[in-house]
Amino acid sequence: MDHHTHPGPEAALPVAGEWPAAALPAVLLVSYLAAVLVLRGRGIAWPATRTLAWAAGCLSVGAAVVGPLARLAHHDFTVHMAGHVLLGMLGPLLLVLAAPVTLLLRVLPVRAARPVARLLASRPAGVLAGPLVAGVLNVGGLWVLYRTGLYAAMHTDPLLHILVHVHVAAAGYLFAFAVLGGPDPAPHRSSPQWRAAVLVLAIAAHNILAKTLYAAPPEGVPAEQARAGAELMYYAGAPVEIALIFLVCRPWLLPRERGTVRAAA
Repeated sequence: MDHHTHPGPEAALPVAGEWPAAALPAVLLVSYLAAVLVLRGRGIAWPATRTLAWAAGCLSVGAAVVGPLARLAHHDFTVHMAGHVLLGMLGPLLLVLAAPVTLLLRVLPVRAARPVARLLASRPAGVLAGPLVAGVLNVGGLWVLYRTGLYAAMHTDPLLHILVHVHVAAAGYLFAFAVLGGPDPAPHRSSPQWRAAVLVLAIAAHNILAKTLYAAPPEGVPAEQARAGAELMYYAGAPVEIALIFLVCRPWLLPRERGTVRAAA
Protein backbone atom coordinates (compact mmCIF):
# COMPACT_ATOMS: atom_id res chain seq x y z
CA MET A 1 0.00 0.00 0.00
CA ASP A 2 1.37 3.41 -0.94
CA HIS A 3 2.02 5.62 2.04
CA HIS A 4 0.89 8.71 0.12
CA THR A 5 -2.61 7.34 -0.39
CA HIS A 6 -4.07 6.80 3.06
CA PRO A 7 -2.60 8.86 5.90
CA GLY A 8 -2.64 6.87 9.09
CA PRO A 9 -2.26 7.92 12.72
CA GLU A 10 1.34 8.85 12.00
CA ALA A 11 0.06 11.82 9.99
CA ALA A 12 -0.63 13.59 13.28
CA LEU A 13 2.96 13.18 14.41
CA PRO A 14 5.74 15.69 13.62
CA VAL A 15 7.61 14.95 10.42
CA ALA A 16 11.28 14.09 10.91
CA GLY A 17 13.32 17.27 10.76
CA GLU A 18 10.21 19.46 11.05
CA TRP A 19 11.26 21.52 14.06
CA PRO A 20 14.88 22.06 12.96
CA ALA A 21 13.53 23.29 9.62
CA ALA A 22 11.22 25.69 11.43
CA ALA A 23 14.13 27.21 13.36
CA LEU A 24 15.45 29.12 10.32
CA PRO A 25 12.33 31.22 9.56
CA ALA A 26 11.95 31.89 13.29
CA VAL A 27 15.56 33.11 13.56
CA LEU A 28 15.16 35.21 10.41
CA LEU A 29 12.01 36.85 11.76
CA VAL A 30 13.55 37.67 15.14
CA SER A 31 16.76 38.95 13.53
CA TYR A 32 14.87 41.23 11.15
CA LEU A 33 12.74 42.68 13.94
CA ALA A 34 15.85 43.22 16.05
CA ALA A 35 17.53 45.08 13.18
CA VAL A 36 14.47 47.32 12.78
CA LEU A 37 14.61 48.13 16.50
CA VAL A 38 18.30 49.00 16.18
CA LEU A 39 17.50 51.46 13.39
CA ARG A 40 14.65 52.92 15.39
CA GLY A 41 17.03 53.41 18.31
CA ARG A 42 19.24 55.45 15.99
CA GLY A 43 16.28 57.57 14.95
CA ILE A 44 16.12 56.00 11.47
CA ALA A 45 12.71 55.05 10.10
CA TRP A 46 12.13 51.74 8.33
CA PRO A 47 8.99 51.17 6.21
CA ALA A 48 6.35 49.23 8.12
CA THR A 49 5.24 47.61 4.87
CA ARG A 50 8.62 45.92 4.55
CA THR A 51 8.47 44.64 8.11
CA LEU A 52 5.00 43.26 7.49
CA ALA A 53 6.18 41.65 4.25
CA TRP A 54 9.05 39.97 6.09
CA ALA A 55 6.78 38.69 8.85
CA ALA A 56 4.25 37.37 6.34
CA GLY A 57 7.01 35.74 4.30
CA CYS A 58 8.48 34.00 7.34
CA LEU A 59 5.01 32.80 8.35
CA SER A 60 4.39 31.46 4.84
CA VAL A 61 7.67 29.56 4.85
CA GLY A 62 7.12 28.37 8.42
CA ALA A 63 3.61 27.09 7.66
CA ALA A 64 5.03 24.95 4.87
CA VAL A 65 7.66 23.25 7.04
CA VAL A 66 6.07 22.91 10.48
CA GLY A 67 2.59 22.29 11.81
CA PRO A 68 -0.52 20.59 10.42
CA LEU A 69 0.10 21.55 6.79
CA ALA A 70 3.62 20.11 6.82
CA ARG A 71 2.42 16.87 8.45
CA LEU A 72 -0.40 16.34 5.99
CA ALA A 73 1.85 17.26 3.07
CA HIS A 74 4.04 14.29 3.94
CA HIS A 75 1.16 11.99 3.02
CA ASP A 76 -1.05 13.97 0.65
CA PHE A 77 0.24 15.36 -2.64
CA THR A 78 -2.49 18.00 -2.84
CA VAL A 79 -1.54 19.43 0.54
CA HIS A 80 2.13 19.13 -0.43
CA MET A 81 1.43 21.35 -3.43
CA ALA A 82 -0.19 23.96 -1.19
CA GLY A 83 3.05 23.93 0.78
CA HIS A 84 4.99 24.39 -2.46
CA VAL A 85 3.06 27.59 -3.25
CA LEU A 86 3.78 28.96 0.23
CA LEU A 87 7.40 27.82 0.42
CA GLY A 88 8.59 28.36 -3.13
CA MET A 89 6.42 31.19 -4.44
CA LEU A 90 4.51 33.43 -2.02
CA GLY A 91 6.97 33.29 0.87
CA PRO A 92 10.07 34.12 -1.22
CA LEU A 93 8.32 37.01 -2.98
CA LEU A 94 7.31 38.57 0.33
CA LEU A 95 10.82 38.12 1.73
CA VAL A 96 12.38 39.81 -1.30
CA LEU A 97 9.98 42.75 -1.04
CA ALA A 98 11.10 43.21 2.58
CA ALA A 99 14.59 44.23 1.36
CA PRO A 100 16.57 42.36 4.06
CA VAL A 101 19.99 43.14 2.57
CA THR A 102 19.25 46.86 2.58
CA LEU A 103 18.27 46.57 6.23
CA LEU A 104 21.46 44.65 7.00
CA LEU A 105 23.64 47.25 5.29
CA ARG A 106 22.01 50.05 7.25
CA VAL A 107 22.45 48.27 10.59
CA LEU A 108 26.05 47.18 10.12
CA PRO A 109 28.98 49.53 10.75
CA VAL A 110 30.58 50.83 7.57
CA ARG A 111 33.63 48.59 7.99
CA ALA A 112 31.43 45.48 8.29
CA ALA A 113 29.08 46.54 5.49
CA ARG A 114 31.85 46.85 2.91
CA PRO A 115 32.52 43.08 2.60
CA VAL A 116 28.78 42.52 2.10
CA ALA A 117 28.73 45.13 -0.66
CA ARG A 118 31.79 43.53 -2.30
CA LEU A 119 30.11 40.13 -2.15
CA LEU A 120 27.02 41.50 -3.87
CA ALA A 121 29.20 43.01 -6.59
CA SER A 122 31.27 39.84 -7.09
CA ARG A 123 31.09 37.78 -10.28
CA PRO A 124 29.68 34.62 -8.61
CA ALA A 125 26.88 36.70 -7.10
CA GLY A 126 26.21 38.19 -10.50
CA VAL A 127 25.93 34.74 -12.07
CA LEU A 128 23.54 33.47 -9.40
CA ALA A 129 21.46 36.64 -9.58
CA GLY A 130 21.12 36.34 -13.34
CA PRO A 131 17.45 35.76 -14.20
CA LEU A 132 18.15 32.78 -16.45
CA VAL A 133 20.34 30.96 -13.93
CA ALA A 134 17.89 31.71 -11.13
CA GLY A 135 15.01 30.50 -13.30
CA VAL A 136 16.75 27.21 -14.06
CA LEU A 137 17.53 26.65 -10.38
CA ASN A 138 13.95 27.46 -9.44
CA VAL A 139 11.67 25.92 -12.06
CA GLY A 140 14.26 23.44 -13.27
CA GLY A 141 14.60 22.15 -9.73
CA LEU A 142 10.85 21.50 -9.64
CA TRP A 143 11.04 19.48 -12.84
CA VAL A 144 13.80 17.37 -11.29
CA LEU A 145 11.79 16.96 -8.08
CA TYR A 146 8.54 15.83 -9.68
CA ARG A 147 9.67 14.20 -12.92
CA THR A 148 12.27 11.92 -11.37
CA GLY A 149 12.22 9.63 -8.35
CA LEU A 150 13.35 12.48 -6.08
CA TYR A 151 9.84 13.21 -4.76
CA ALA A 152 9.38 9.62 -3.60
CA ALA A 153 12.93 9.47 -2.18
CA MET A 154 12.52 12.61 -0.07
CA HIS A 155 9.72 10.96 1.90
CA THR A 156 12.01 8.16 3.05
CA ASP A 157 15.12 10.23 3.78
CA PRO A 158 14.73 12.97 6.46
CA LEU A 159 17.92 14.78 5.41
CA LEU A 160 16.91 14.79 1.76
CA HIS A 161 13.47 16.03 2.80
CA ILE A 162 15.05 19.05 4.52
CA LEU A 163 17.47 19.73 1.67
CA VAL A 164 14.67 19.75 -0.90
CA HIS A 165 12.68 22.25 1.17
CA VAL A 166 15.74 24.47 1.63
CA HIS A 167 16.41 24.41 -2.11
CA VAL A 168 12.80 25.24 -3.00
CA ALA A 169 12.74 28.23 -0.65
CA ALA A 170 16.23 29.51 -1.57
CA ALA A 171 15.68 29.09 -5.33
CA GLY A 172 12.30 30.80 -5.06
CA TYR A 173 13.90 33.75 -3.25
CA LEU A 174 16.76 33.99 -5.73
CA PHE A 175 14.37 33.91 -8.68
CA ALA A 176 12.06 36.58 -7.26
CA PHE A 177 15.05 38.83 -6.59
CA ALA A 178 16.58 38.19 -10.01
CA VAL A 179 13.45 39.03 -12.01
CA LEU A 180 12.52 42.02 -9.84
CA GLY A 181 16.07 43.38 -9.75
CA GLY A 182 15.53 44.67 -6.22
CA PRO A 183 14.47 46.33 -4.01
CA ASP A 184 17.78 45.28 -2.44
CA PRO A 185 21.01 46.44 -4.12
CA ALA A 186 21.54 44.60 -7.40
CA PRO A 187 24.89 45.60 -8.95
CA HIS A 188 24.38 43.05 -11.75
CA ARG A 189 20.75 43.93 -12.44
CA SER A 190 19.65 42.82 -15.91
CA SER A 191 17.55 44.97 -18.21
CA PRO A 192 13.79 45.05 -17.55
CA GLN A 193 13.16 43.49 -20.96
CA TRP A 194 15.39 40.49 -20.23
CA ARG A 195 13.93 40.02 -16.74
CA ALA A 196 10.40 40.14 -18.15
CA ALA A 197 11.26 37.64 -20.89
CA VAL A 198 12.77 35.16 -18.43
CA LEU A 199 9.77 35.56 -16.14
CA VAL A 200 7.39 34.68 -18.97
CA LEU A 201 9.48 31.62 -19.87
CA ALA A 202 9.62 30.50 -16.22
CA ILE A 203 5.86 30.87 -15.79
CA ALA A 204 5.31 28.82 -18.96
CA ALA A 205 7.67 26.09 -17.74
CA HIS A 206 5.97 26.06 -14.32
CA ASN A 207 2.51 25.75 -15.86
CA ILE A 208 3.61 23.06 -18.31
CA LEU A 209 4.99 21.09 -15.37
CA ALA A 210 1.61 21.38 -13.63
CA LYS A 211 -0.09 19.99 -16.73
CA THR A 212 2.33 17.06 -16.94
CA LEU A 213 1.64 16.24 -13.29
CA TYR A 214 -2.08 16.22 -14.06
CA ALA A 215 -1.55 13.78 -16.92
CA ALA A 216 1.23 11.66 -15.42
CA PRO A 217 1.44 11.58 -11.58
CA PRO A 218 4.84 11.43 -9.87
CA GLU A 219 6.00 8.07 -8.59
CA GLY A 220 3.85 6.84 -5.70
CA VAL A 221 1.16 9.54 -6.04
CA PRO A 222 -2.46 8.45 -6.69
CA ALA A 223 -3.98 9.92 -9.85
CA GLU A 224 -6.74 11.73 -7.96
CA GLN A 225 -4.26 13.51 -5.69
CA ALA A 226 -1.99 14.30 -8.64
CA ARG A 227 -4.82 15.96 -10.55
CA ALA A 228 -5.93 18.01 -7.54
CA GLY A 229 -2.35 18.96 -6.72
CA ALA A 230 -1.59 19.95 -10.31
CA GLU A 231 -4.67 22.17 -10.42
CA LEU A 232 -3.63 23.77 -7.13
CA MET A 233 -0.11 24.34 -8.44
CA TYR A 234 -1.51 25.96 -11.60
CA TYR A 235 -4.25 28.15 -10.14
CA ALA A 236 -2.89 28.98 -6.67
CA GLY A 237 0.44 29.96 -8.17
CA ALA A 238 -1.22 32.32 -10.66
CA PRO A 239 -1.71 35.26 -8.21
CA VAL A 240 1.99 35.19 -7.30
CA GLU A 241 2.93 35.05 -10.98
CA ILE A 242 0.62 37.98 -11.74
CA ALA A 243 2.17 39.95 -8.89
CA LEU A 244 5.64 39.30 -10.30
CA ILE A 245 4.53 40.39 -13.76
CA PHE A 246 3.06 43.60 -12.38
CA LEU A 247 6.14 44.41 -10.33
CA VAL A 248 8.49 43.75 -13.24
CA CYS A 249 6.37 45.83 -15.62
CA ARG A 250 5.56 48.57 -13.11
CA PRO A 251 8.08 51.06 -14.62
CA TRP A 252 6.16 50.78 -17.92
CA LEU A 253 2.69 50.62 -16.38
CA LEU A 254 3.25 53.51 -13.95
CA PRO A 255 6.04 55.61 -15.53
CA ARG A 256 5.16 58.74 -13.61
CA GLU A 257 5.68 56.99 -10.26
CA ARG A 258 9.09 55.58 -11.11
CA GLY A 259 10.98 58.30 -9.29
CA THR A 260 8.69 57.99 -6.28
CA VAL A 261 9.21 54.24 -6.11
CA ARG A 262 12.98 54.59 -6.25
CA ALA A 263 12.94 57.26 -3.55
CA ALA A 264 10.83 55.06 -1.30
CA ALA A 265 13.27 52.17 -1.76
